[in-house]
Amino acid sequence: MVWFKRAKPSIRTSDRRDIPEGLWRKCDSCGAALHKKQVEDHLHTCCECGHHFRISPGRYFSLLFDENTYEEFCTTLRAADPLVFSDTKKYPDRVEAVIEKSGKTEACRNASGLIGGRQAVISAMDFGFIGGSMGSVVGEKIARAIDTSIERNAPLIIISQSGGARMMEGAFSLMQMAKTSARLSRLAEKKIPYISLMTDPTMGGTSASYAMLGDVNISEPKALIGFAGPRVIKDTIKRELPEGFQRAEFLLEHGFLDMIVHRRDLKGRISQLLGHLAEADQPSAEAVTGN
Repeated sequence: MVWFKRAKPSIRTSDRRDIPEGLWRKCDSCGAALHKKQVEDHLHTCCECGHHFRISPGRYFSLLFDENTYEEFCTTLRAADPLVFSDTKKYPDRVEAVIEKSGKTEACRNASGLIGGRQAVISAMDFGFIGGSMGSVVGEKIARAIDTSIERNAPLIIISQSGGARMMEGAFSLMQMAKTSARLSRLAEKKIPYISLMTDPTMGGTSASYAMLGDVNISEPKALIGFAGPRVIKDTIKRELPEGFQRAEFLLEHGFLDMIVHRRDLKGRISQLLGHLAEADQPSAEAVTGN
């Protein structure tokens, strides 16, 4: 007797209309077809290869803050147009179009709440708003998050997800590198912990300033981190780049990162780090007693 393997039923073209849109998602890394619920259950990572999809600040807030409870602040800041910039459209029109389409108001959101029972402040960038570009509002929001951290004596976490400085604001956007770095020095003077979490991508002026200035620098797996992109560097130096160049694993191997953490472990690891940093900041018994 000859046995034949039964073929899998195919979906007829006429039946495809009955499949809800957005029900499946293709993994950008391995190409696996993933069900939307499956992706959500795995914290927006691929269950086949571990690829981390980009997520919004709101999802990071929900993931990190205890019981999904937090308070946002600095929600009313909006981008100005200091250079009266225009390319294919005027800068204010571009900003308004993004706000209308995405519902986002800027490429950064600030919130405070408890992480592992400890008060903390998070400033998270959003690639979904003009590529997470760092303009004057992003710099001001990060600066205010640092100020809030100092006022409340609460650890700061900055989650970077950016293509770099916002070209429509020219030198004003580049000034945010110095502004945020200088403000972080105040945090260091107060000995308040700062954890930098880099996600895919963390590029340009973002990586050249606050993203690399953490007391602890951590990253999600395979995040692209650097200043100029690999293609630009390759075209400039006319040489082949090492495999995995500018990926998180390459940076960890060369000492630019302290650790790489899968998204499912982020809250536990950050809670652990906050505990260790808080203990390190406490004076020893000998210092207290003078012995």
